[in-house]
Amino acid sequence: MFDNRLYRKQHHKKGLVSFDITVKETNLNIQARSDLSRIAIKSVLECRNYIENYIDLYPEFATSLKPLNPSGILPPVIREMIQAGIKANVGPMASVAGIIAQTAGRSLLEFSSEIVVENGGDIFIKSDTDTLFGIYAQNSPFFMTTGIQVKKQSAPYGICTSSGTLGHSRSFGTADAATVLADSCPLADAVATALGNRILSPADIKPAIDWGKSIDGVQGMVIIQGKHIGLWGNLELVRLDG
Repeated sequence: MFDNRLYRKQHHKKGLVSFDITVKETNLNIQARSDLSRIAIKSVLECRNYIENYIDLYPEFATSLKPLNPSGILPPVIREMIQAGIKANVGPMASVAGIIAQTAGRSLLEFSSEIVVENGGDIFIKSDTDTLFGIYAQNSPFFMTTGIQVKKQSAPYGICTSSGTLGHSRSFGTADAATVLADSCPLADAVATALGNRILSPADIKPAIDWGKSIDGVQGMVIIQGKHIGLWGNLELVRLDG
């Protein structure tokens, strides 16, 4: 989605060890109390296997742009992706980066009380402190000059971004950044995609935020198009130094 090296440098938390893992097309930056690469790789392999095997059985899972509602017993990874898609009114694969980051992050919580897992700008986080995220909206004056601060939370959360002007991710809108803070990372990912799809002009920002407010589990949103910005929820904008 963007230059991960720049983005990852901006988001390093003090006291944590930063390491990268790569599993097929998945590349994660992880911050934890120690290097937990082996455990993270195993977790990502298992998550990807669930997704790839389900796609082999049901190819529509990979291509649908609309929510799916299959019956029967589903693996937890698949069920959570489908539920995120239903809430956001998008296809289940809109949450794939978020579910992989979350699965890896959850697997490491037993070994580290603080975890940050970033997957192409979609982030799973459990932190003992407030966290500041830089805004990566390259065509906007807010690019790396303004940050999103999230207060410390007792539970892990997800913060994910969709862009219609940066990177290769599919978006039907023109938002420079649609960022969502949510209880779960796949939900944040799916809702960010849906918000980004709704933004064709600055006039669409307020209606999109009003829509996002109605989704259970969404804690906050920031939408940027050029010099225009909309903000709602459990986060605040702060100016970045340097």
